[in-house]
Amino acid sequence: MKLSRYFAATVGIALCATSAFAQSKPTVAIMYFNDGAIGKAHDELAPLSKGICDVLISEMADNPAIVVIERDQLQKVMDEQKLTANGSVDMGTAVKVGKLLSAHHMIFGGFITDPAGTMVLNLRVVNVETSKIEFTTNASDKTANLLALIHKVAMQTNAGLKLPDIPKQVGEARAAKDAKIPFQAVMLYSRGLQAKDENKNKDAIDLFNQALTAFPDYDAPKKELKKLGVN
Repeated sequence: MKLSRYFAATVGIALCATSAFAQSKPTVAIMYFNDGAIGKAHDELAPLSKGICDVLISEMADNPAIVVIERDQLQKVMDEQKLTANGSVDMGTAVKVGKLLSAHHMIFGGFITDPAGTMVLNLRVVNVETSKIEFTTNASDKTANLLALIHKVAMQTNAGLKLPDIPKQVGEARAAKDAKIPFQAVMLYSRGLQAKDENKNKDAIDLFNQALTAFPDYDAPKKELKKLGVN
């Protein structure tokens, strides 16, 4: 009997310690990116508002020393607050959503493109508790190299916030894999996310499958298809 009580107490202490450790990690959330593309490109690239956010979440989540809020959680809050991805996200909105997500750091920003095919990503991080900007950065590359551009911004942000380093091998492995994924696949995946959030599951499944046709080893659409009950 005493042994059982001792075992139960030990397990309880261990669980509390694990919970405390998880709570001690900085929590990062990422808003949808503002679409600053001009003209025809504005509508064509609109799905990247969610796609860039989703990819950046995956990039930041490679750091085991932080907690990154999943995109589905963000979308749930956006729906509850009747916020749309089409609306421009400012610091006030980022702080409001960050508090609802219990985040410490809220990342938000936007992208612009030019006729030459260059994209610029602008990113800011606000401290949710103080409402003060903690870090800003930007980077540019060819739109076709979107994943490499997001990876670069993720590394800059991780360093700028003085977060623990992302394991070198993990970062290098992701960069190498991202380099193989064509922009077309990323675009199809982003359109799939948009359809999913609009409850157009049939369209979402079709778009995720198209993304996999463009690049069969693309993990992100595989995960989304699984969420939608497609094996």
